[in-house]
Amino acid sequence: MSVLLEQPGAVDGTGVDAGVAAHYGNPHREQRLLEEGLAVVDLSHRGVVTVSGPDRLSWLHSLTSQQLSDLAPRRSAETLILSPKGHIEHALHVVDDGERTWLTTEPGAAPAVAGWLDSMRFMLRVEVEDVTDRYAVLGEPVARESVEGEPPAWVDPWPGPVGDTYCYGPEGEEHPGAGWAWRELVVPRDGLEEAVAGRPLAGTWAAEALRVAAWRPRAGVDTDHRTIPHELDWLRTAVHLHKGCYRGQETIARVKNLGRPPRRVVFLHLDGSGHVIPEAGAELTGVDGGRAVGRLTSVARHAEDGPIALALVKRNLDETATLLIDSTSAAQTVVVPG
Repeated sequence: MSVLLEQPGAVDGTGVDAGVAAHYGNPHREQRLLEEGLAVVDLSHRGVVTVSGPDRLSWLHSLTSQQLSDLAPRRSAETLILSPKGHIEHALHVVDDGERTWLTTEPGAAPAVAGWLDSMRFMLRVEVEDVTDRYAVLGEPVARESVEGEPPAWVDPWPGPVGDTYCYGPEGEEHPGAGWAWRELVVPRDGLEEAVAGRPLAGTWAAEALRVAAWRPRAGVDTDHRTIPHELDWLRTAVHLHKGCYRGQETIARVKNLGRPPRRVVFLHLDGSGHVIPEAGAELTGVDGGRAVGRLTSVARHAEDGPIALALVKRNLDETATLLIDSTSAAQTVVVPG
């Protein structure tokens, strides 16, 4: 449980974001403070793993989906750990400080990430350590890399594109995430209060509203055991298409070159006329009912757009169809074409 939950008005989050504040009394105001670049978000429930040793970058490069072997100090990257069949297991936020590589993970994932990496060391000169108990993460709406003397900072590359990759959705200014600015600061856990002193705090509800509006996928939230990166348009920032072999690479290449993903992500505007909005995990159907055509993965209340969501749907679903979640209607915007 974060020490920042002792701040006035703090309300604990639920689910994957339990242990940090969902909001501090006014999530819409907190969202506006984030949009203005003023607020900071407590993400101290995220995991932190370090990799040290002279082989660290070439080793991580060989195991994961992104080009990392030439990652310069204080430069950020995003990479995925995939299953042998190309399903997303973990998303790693990567920044190297010149001496060690810092990885931040989704809440609760650090032991599994560190354990798997440690099992893959063999004879290489690398050391893996889960340091979540000593270091915490803060999120802020900033796109600047850290410099010498500052805490390590991972700058989100979304929406890219980054390197030799592929985009299913729009590029440039046409992408709703074109103005997305976000980074994660890694600070000593015992200095968390000092690190946010004097700055407005925003909760995860506000941060999630901006993430969903930017179509930004999140591992463990917008993914399940079958998700491949193509379904979420995640190649654009996390996958290098010609970097050589790594676990899951065959699926990445096959789906990109020969076919289309079995499912696709859509952005949804939900009918906000009711007092209750659907929860993540709810099934979607067509307006005529019948079988489920997908499920909600992320749901948020946006200060301007109202209830919004991301959902995974069947590839062949009519791109113009209005969808239903129980009695709530939802208008879809195509992210990954069918």
